[in-house]
Amino acid sequence: MSRTRGARRQGAYLVGLQLAGASAAPHDERSGGAAPAGLVQRAPAWDVQECLDELARLAESAGLRVAGRTWQRRRQPDPRTYLGAGKIESVADAAREAGAEVVLFDDELAPSQLRNVERILGDDLLAVDRTALILDVFARHARSSEGKLQVELAQLEYRLPRLTRLWTHLARQAGGRAGGGVGLRGPGETQIEVDRRQIRRRLGVLRARIEQLSRQRRHGRAQRHRAAGTMVALVGYTNAGKSSLMNRLTGADVYAADRLFATLDPTTRRIDLGSGRQVLLTDTVGFIQKLPHQLVAAFRATLEEVTEADLLLMVADASDPRHLQQQEAVKDVLAQIGAGDIPWMPIMNKIDLVEAGSPLRLGLEGAVAVSAVTGEGIEQLRAALRRRLAEGHVRVAFDVPYSKSALLGVVRAAGHIEHQEAGEDGYRVSAVVPRHLAAALRVGTAAALGLHRDPV
Repeated sequence: MSRTRGARRQGAYLVGLQLAGASAAPHDERSGGAAPAGLVQRAPAWDVQECLDELARLAESAGLRVAGRTWQRRRQPDPRTYLGAGKIESVADAAREAGAEVVLFDDELAPSQLRNVERILGDDLLAVDRTALILDVFARHARSSEGKLQVELAQLEYRLPRLTRLWTHLARQAGGRAGGGVGLRGPGETQIEVDRRQIRRRLGVLRARIEQLSRQRRHGRAQRHRAAGTMVALVGYTNAGKSSLMNRLTGADVYAADRLFATLDPTTRRIDLGSGRQVLLTDTVGFIQKLPHQLVAAFRATLEEVTEADLLLMVADASDPRHLQQQEAVKDVLAQIGAGDIPWMPIMNKIDLVEAGSPLRLGLEGAVAVSAVTGEGIEQLRAALRRRLAEGHVRVAFDVPYSKSALLGVVRAAGHIEHQEAGEDGYRVSAVVPRHLAAALRVGTAAALGLHRDPV
């Protein structure tokens, strides 16, 4: 997709598909059928118009203007052209009449489908599927070197099986017949193979570099975990206000904007919950329904921040009627990255946009309602976090030599010191600490930490 400069933006014509007879309830096979604790209300399936609304927002994030839309109901996608050749022809006519240059499909098209669709649309219309559009949005918003590497990796993995469509002009020169156009058929195939080798070589370089950065990230995360003890991660649908909530809770200056995928890079800050309790809070990339598997794989190193968390704050937009569907989409991605079993708390953000008598408030039961903009509910959220984290803590008593007194800061950051008494050789301490620290003490890590544990 070409980048537009200046005032005029390319027009996009949106195309969706409603599968006839699709189940209205989401499946329960995300994590072996076990649903995490939280909101128990089930979300209905996404309607085609809701999908196209979201596709329109993605198009706007990619710098396009929406010129029109259409959709078709089918039992299943057409294996050759997604909607059927006749429908694609009518889409081409409607797109030209609306002044569009790009036709956006709300699903990922197979390479053969994409080639057939392009042939029907003609040279004046560009066919772009949902995956390519999301990759373009990610490319626009990637700022860190790691984020740019991850986006490039996802783009190349997407493009590799679709490479042949770039050389169809050589195939036409060869006439598609054996022996026709001597010397023309070979060079076309040779160029494709050269490009494939170059892409595979670049993929190897990108994976190696990302793995190196992943090791560095794991090392830094382990150090932070040892220092703070408890890690909490913000997860949620894109544009739910996670970064704004991060700023409100920590006083950080994380970039936040009212658009999809405004931030891609994880940010970790210390948060004071009161009563001497501190934890580390991490903000990560937002999720979306039908998130391309290439992105999930490419961003796996970044999403490890989520898999290492002790608790997830599931942030949703309380003012969005689709927040239950969005929550299900987030759970699906969490299951994909191996975080489906991590405990989580439902957080409903943007409560200031929901009127007191609004039906949307019916879906807030069991969730902490907050406003990152006005600060409403923030202290209640801190209190809820303290109570929830205390559920995973145990009481321990141990001795800390004076030479190891810095470890008191580790214990204080990870939990809560109830009693501290100075003795001849060190401090006698009674504290409530996370279970993982207590477990480490039970298996003999006390010697390495300079701690000695006695049961209370």
